[in-house]
Amino acid sequence: MLTSLSKSSIMKKLIFFATFLFCSFSLVSQESLMIKTETRYWDAARTFAGYTLFGTRGKTYLIDFEGHVIHTWNIGTNPRFTDNGTLLDAVGGNPSNQNQWKELDWEGNTVWQYTESRTSYHGHHDFTKIYNPKLGDSTFIYIANKDLTATQCLNAGCNPANNYDGAQMDAIVEVNRQGTVIWEWCFFDHVVQDIDPTKSTYGVIANTPGRINLNLRGNPVKSDWMHCNSLDYNQSLDLIVVNSVHGEFYVIDHGNTFVANNPVSSIALAASSLGDFKYRFGDPAKYDQGDPPSVLDNWEKATAGNKQLGGSHDIQWIKPGLPGEGHFMVFCNAQNLFELTPQSYIIEINPFLNSSGTNTGNFVNPPDAGYNEVNSPDPNLMKEKKYISKQIVWRYSSKNNTSFYSTIGSSAQRLPNGNTFICSMNDGHFFEIAPSDTMVVWEYFNPMTRLGIKTVKVDNYPTFNGVFRAYRYTSDCPALFGHDLTPGNTMTGNPPDYLTPDDLLTMVDNEVQPDPVNNILNQNYPNPFQTGTTIDFEMTKPAMVTVEIYDFSGNQVKTLFHKNIREGKYSLTWDGRNDNGMKESSGMYFYILTADDQRICKKMISIN
Repeated sequence: MLTSLSKSSIMKKLIFFATFLFCSFSLVSQESLMIKTETRYWDAARTFAGYTLFGTRGKTYLIDFEGHVIHTWNIGTNPRFTDNGTLLDAVGGNPSNQNQWKELDWEGNTVWQYTESRTSYHGHHDFTKIYNPKLGDSTFIYIANKDLTATQCLNAGCNPANNYDGAQMDAIVEVNRQGTVIWEWCFFDHVVQDIDPTKSTYGVIANTPGRINLNLRGNPVKSDWMHCNSLDYNQSLDLIVVNSVHGEFYVIDHGNTFVANNPVSSIALAASSLGDFKYRFGDPAKYDQGDPPSVLDNWEKATAGNKQLGGSHDIQWIKPGLPGEGHFMVFCNAQNLFELTPQSYIIEINPFLNSSGTNTGNFVNPPDAGYNEVNSPDPNLMKEKKYISKQIVWRYSSKNNTSFYSTIGSSAQRLPNGNTFICSMNDGHFFEIAPSDTMVVWEYFNPMTRLGIKTVKVDNYPTFNGVFRAYRYTSDCPALFGHDLTPGNTMTGNPPDYLTPDDLLTMVDNEVQPDPVNNILNQNYPNPFQTGTTIDFEMTKPAMVTVEIYDFSGNQVKTLFHKNIREGKYSLTWDGRNDNGMKESSGMYFYILTADDQRICKKMISIN
């Protein structure tokens, strides 16, 4: 049986959460300039059980849903577990520049490493270990910018009006366990141009979708020209997919261009027509089979044309056995997508669909599949209608376009229960959504910033606490099975502090009214504060007034004021201490003024 004290405590918490709702704090929205870090919400019944792996500021963390650290490694650029149970990552902490990669065991010992020693190759962004069925062994593939001379560019048919000093094109390099290059594919071997008929690369762009146009409008070949940022391997098809940040991804034939134990023949086959794209998706105007983005007659508006992707990252095949297996999934950051109000999307593509929606079992050129005209779901998003490829079978975005917008990086992962796990790089924001209602079932903000670990992320430039990607793994995966997974402290050292579905249900209280219009509660100042803050309020009639301080979990920490007073202006100060005289920790707090049956709530931030 509940005691009167516990009943009172529960009632206070219920009232707080109801008032908390009217403070307009959203679980998902990042409209606030202050974000409390670590786990913010967890629906244990709907999440896919496992652990989250991510790298930040040169360190890799494995955490549970509550944010407890399970294990760490002293490396942290773009880490992931391998099928062999090791941690694979690039050395150096910068996804854009990486020429050395390492595999570490659970204790952090190096079990394999590879260094790109060729000065004309510059590794960056993505890599993976694969099982090469023709070789019968595991190998390592990675993206590298390959230097080109101006003479090479001009001889290939690049427009001579441009300067090609420092030009580069991406290559995909494969090395064996001994670190020997055994296969290589490069965009420069698969180009077409239509300005110089004397060159072997001359052709009709629209008739050559398997090659990249050397003379793209406004984008001549230059340093890091393609800026590929992700790749994936499909072992059953023996194909590789690689994504360019400019809004396209390309499927490349690995199996038919690889000869076991013959690197010379393999590289030659990869450079031949056998290495031309088997499929490409994202921007058909780049091969003259679609409409490019354009400014409309009212030049304050624009259309994306048939462009489907912009600034995209983390291309992948959805793995066998998962919902959507065999489809592509990509994080569309939506840079350069020409939306009046941009937002990021997770996009799932079935490349085998034709215009009637039939799964042909073979790659279908996206323009041949056609487009659906789609209007914005809400006028407040202020978007023009779009032409969405009929091969897009699922697309997720938040209702509020800014809730997880990320200009760079980011990732998405389909989980066995149908949920999708998302990492939005700009704000180090991880969340898991359910497929039926796209409800967020877990949410976390990385507390590691450029200035160290913070309990609150204040307004700052993108990637202040950024995470390039994050992954979810189960306890029985080879890297975790048999190891001690006992939870340690959280990254901040604070106890977990998050909401659950029960908290959401208790927020509804019909007796609680929105902010009254007659009494006035001002925003505290300074805010954020360290040593103390001032709270001003104004009463329009005599009343019994109470001002209380609550922490983020709804626990009352301080009764600041409780008196019968006349109408007039009043000023209070809070030194950050609770009713027991102890200093409260850094974080978000709420101060609530109650006058008779009226209640007003505002937020404030304490930074110790």
